[in-house]
Amino acid sequence: MLKPKIKKGDTVYVAAGRNRGKTGKVLKVVPEKGHVLVERLNMMKRHRKPRGAQAPGGIVEREAPVDLSNVRLLCDKCNRPTRVGRRRLEDGRSVRFCRKCDEQIDS
Repeated sequence: MLKPKIKKGDTVYVAAGRNRGKTGKVLKVVPEKGHVLVERLNMMKRHRKPRGAQAPGGIVEREAPVDLSNVRLLCDKCNRPTRVGRRRLEDGRSVRFCRKCDEQIDS
């Protein structure tokens, strides 16, 4: 299985689907399924049954997963959605870099 090139905390651009063109922060990455949860995007309504005084019932809105193939990393330097590459440094570490401006993403 390949290591996902998008991590928790990254800002991503949605390239396909009904949320196309929107940006948001990654809350969770699920590499086994190839999904990512993006803050306040792909919202769904969930009908909850009441579970006592602490958890009242009602309709709750929450994020649904977006496929990894439908999001692109938003580069901090060039501020454009980009593909992500990996580069090995002299000390053996692997870092991500922007394929458009060739700048290092990880520090």
